[in-house]
Amino acid sequence: MVDWLLILKLFLVFFKIGLFTFGGGYAMIPLIKSEVVTRGWLLEEEVISFIAISESTPGPFALNMATFIGTSQAGILGALTATLGVVLPSFIIILIIAKWLHRFSDNKYVAWAMKGIQPIVVGLIAATAISLIIKNVDPLFPRFGAFNLTSFTLMIDFAIVYFGIRLIRKKPMSPILLIFISAIFGLIVYA
Repeated sequence: MVDWLLILKLFLVFFKIGLFTFGGGYAMIPLIKSEVVTRGWLLEEEVISFIAISESTPGPFALNMATFIGTSQAGILGALTATLGVVLPSFIIILIIAKWLHRFSDNKYVAWAMKGIQPIVVGLIAATAISLIIKNVDPLFPRFGAFNLTSFTLMIDFAIVYFGIRLIRKKPMSPILLIFISAIFGLIVYA
């Protein structure tokens, strides 16, 4: 039986996330985590797993995250509802902006607001990155916080290989090649 109240909550929560988050999917992570954990839909560790899955799945990060969380709570209907909720605000805003773009483009207040939002987005993304690093490693070195020697070594090895290949090729690597190299490192370290 369909829990229509849960479906409505999924839509409203992800609509709010889509409406009040600027800067793309990564900027949404703190709000998604807060909303989902406080409602008891997922544990913090599960949110981190969903982030990893959403990142490794093709498609926009925010859509993947909404879809996976919606599926975990209410199946296919939950996935559709959460996905629609996170997409609809952007869709509506883009329609409005497209209709009146010429009125907004020269407005100094709009330009100032956008300039003010930029550092906040960078801060949200940095906070998320730091949070993911801290949550994903075991407390091996209590004095320095949470670090797992294997994970730390893997990060350093990957950085050395990435920058080594980049220096040899003298151009950035393809994201597909980076994913392939990361998978090989993961198989080597965790197999």
